[in-house]
Amino acid sequence: MNTGEHIAARGGVQVHDKQGRHNPALTELRRRVCSGLATLGLNKTQLAARAALGRTTVSEAFQADWPVPSAVTVAALARALKLPVDQLLELQRTAAAASESGMQDGSAPGMPIGEWEPHDLEVHPAGIAPSVDDSGPPARRVLPGYVRREHDGVLAEAVQDVATGHSRMVVLAGTSSTGKTRACWEAVQPLAPSGWRLWHPFDPTRAEAALSDLHRVRPRTVVWLNEAQHYLGNPAEGERIAAALHTLLVRPERGPVLVLGTLWPEYAELYTALPTPGGPDPHSRVRELLAGRTIRVPEAFDEQALAEAALLANAGDWLLSDALTRAHTDGRLPQDLAGAPALLDRYEQGSPAARAVLQAAMDARRLGVGLHLPQVFLTDAATDYFSDIDYDQRTEDWAEQAFAELARPVHGKQAPLRRSIPKSERHSPSSLSSSGRPYTTVGPVFRLSDYLEQHGRITRRQRCPPASF
Repeated sequence: MNTGEHIAARGGVQVHDKQGRHNPALTELRRRVCSGLATLGLNKTQLAARAALGRTTVSEAFQADWPVPSAVTVAALARALKLPVDQLLELQRTAAAASESGMQDGSAPGMPIGEWEPHDLEVHPAGIAPSVDDSGPPARRVLPGYVRREHDGVLAEAVQDVATGHSRMVVLAGTSSTGKTRACWEAVQPLAPSGWRLWHPFDPTRAEAALSDLHRVRPRTVVWLNEAQHYLGNPAEGERIAAALHTLLVRPERGPVLVLGTLWPEYAELYTALPTPGGPDPHSRVRELLAGRTIRVPEAFDEQALAEAALLANAGDWLLSDALTRAHTDGRLPQDLAGAPALLDRYEQGSPAARAVLQAAMDARRLGVGLHLPQVFLTDAATDYFSDIDYDQRTEDWAEQAFAELARPVHGKQAPLRRSIPKSERHSPSSLSSSGRPYTTVGPVFRLSDYLEQHGRITRRQRCPPASF
């Protein structure tokens, strides 16, 4: 018999407990109920009826690598098997304590909430903390101050419920970069001081990690399912994961646990849609799991949220202050914060042609050209923004490739330079293209992102545009 594996066999009943080396009390508890079952000559279905317990509950009490059964389950089994109730309950308490302490040595998935860095949980970075001097620590990513909205109240209620011993699940549905993941991160912070863990299944794939270890989740764990379509989207794997999550949430001895997820609205609608009569129903378990647990996150801040953001900005939050200069009118503050770093990367790391077009657009905006920039103007103007080497290496379709590159969106549905349809067709015919036609009447027009426009005003304010402009 191996050191870490205890096998008790009587009357054809066996218990294989691979947790023996970590939790001897749990091994002994299972050995005794197994022996009692064999002594009375019962099967587990008969035992479930005699103990007034569910068949699954009884089966899990015998199952290797399964959590410690609850005190209620152990007491019922002891009475049904005519075993000393007090002795088995003492083993249950010892096993539960050992299981709780075992969470500290990596035997349970996840790690303490306080040890997580929010960006590792896919909270979008919003900026880099400015360095005081070169001798200081390297620059670190920072988050802006947090503004609470209506959905934060729902999350807070769920956290209060789990803190009092009741398992909960909440899924935030909203479009890209509306603050869903940040809201989940802020919500779990009150659980950190009391030792709660957070598990983010992602290796080797999100679905495989969830399927492999959901049964190992211990009480007082946050299960982090950001971008939940990666867990629930595949009909086969998603249905199995939904079933395992349902079991985790409804089994009292498994909790309390908090399951938090995020979804784009199109996925939420796909998974919760009712099947057509006689048609396939690939997401039935997922639909049941999400019912009553999905909360919509608005795309924009309302007036109250913008006012609270302004208060934080006035108190010294430079990220919010900067974003409010661009997003105060449409309320798309989360999208601006999430998209700004990615937009800057697109500009600084873009192809030479894309950088040339963007610099022409930046100069046009800071020198008073309207919001809508004609493509033919940007193409002509970009010529002298190339270096000599890059100019000589241009392909015939360089402009087409540059505009396609700049039209690809980043977080928050923002693009460095997007095609636009002006609300008003009032144009000035003062500028002529190289063909002699007014720019404003030739071809499509484009609009520079607000963030890159602001960046250009600051970084290029002392530069004179080249001759091609």
